[in-house]
Amino acid sequence: MTTVLMLHGLGNDRANPLALFSPIVPPGSLVIAPDVRAHGDDDRIGPPSAFALPALASDVAARVRAEQAAAGREGEPFTVIGISMGAAIALRLLLSGELPLERAVFVRPAFTEVSLPENLRAFPVIGELLAARGARQGEEEFRRTSFYAQAAASSTRGAAGLLEQFRSPGAAARAVRLVEIPRNPAFTAADDLAALGAAVPTAVAWAPRDPVHPVAVAESWMARLGAPGIPLPARDENYSAYVAATRSGVAGWLGWS
Repeated sequence: MTTVLMLHGLGNDRANPLALFSPIVPPGSLVIAPDVRAHGDDDRIGPPSAFALPALASDVAARVRAEQAAAGREGEPFTVIGISMGAAIALRLLLSGELPLERAVFVRPAFTEVSLPENLRAFPVIGELLAARGARQGEEEFRRTSFYAQAAASSTRGAAGLLEQFRSPGAAARAVRLVEIPRNPAFTAADDLAALGAAVPTAVAWAPRDPVHPVAVAESWMARLGAPGIPLPARDENYSAYVAATRSGVAGWLGWS
């Protein structure tokens, strides 16, 4: 028996990892998929400091422990699957030891060891446009930026994902999440990821031609953690094939297939 923790990406909500991974979860598992602060049904905003990755991880850990206790499954080990921002939060949870995580799958990581890496620079721009112009006008202006043009040139789904940030529920009111969260590194030079990877089994799933989730970021995570990769097809080629490969690849590595 295990608890499966699923963590969604920036600007998304719990429905995304649930739809993607629920079909592969073994029967009898307790599935917990929280909405991160200012996402989905979580309406909390708070100060910029509340959107630091360690703060988000601690917040998630507290709510997850409460859900596990309510289900009578206290102390049960966790398997965590994190997508993009969720991967960064999952890594922070591993580093902090706030939850008994026994293994982790990082799906298309986007955060690195630096604040606001090149692949995340569009998000604060989107956040500022949402706050200043609102969703409709903000999207119109963003379509004229180099950030959108560069994303569209490499991936139609990647570009569409950026536009979805303007269309998500409460996007303008929650714009601070897009401004603050990408400024946080997933790890620092002081974090011993090699020791962490040796202690906790981890894997990194990656897909080519994804402007927000470059292969180079996944390769860096794999090298630092000593983690195997789970290669996926590009989402633009055949999204159904991407979903099938993600499920089979993650299930295979976790021994769920």
